[in-house]
Amino acid sequence: MELSKQIRKYRTESNLSQEELADKVFVSRQTISNWENDKNYPDIKSLVLMSEVFQVSLDKV
Repeated sequence: MELSKQIRKYRTESNLSQEELADKVFVSRQTISNWENDKNYPDIKSLVLMSEVFQVSLDKV
């Protein structure tokens, strides 16, 4: 599955808005939107933070 779809899937399963996820990984809401719409990709630091927020292994994000 594409990274953008994985981010959206885990975010919605966690009942987080884009704004709430953005606050947890220290980026803007627009950045989350760009990731979910395949406009750009998260850096490794953001991926690690998201894996912690979603409580999944990094290879699942």
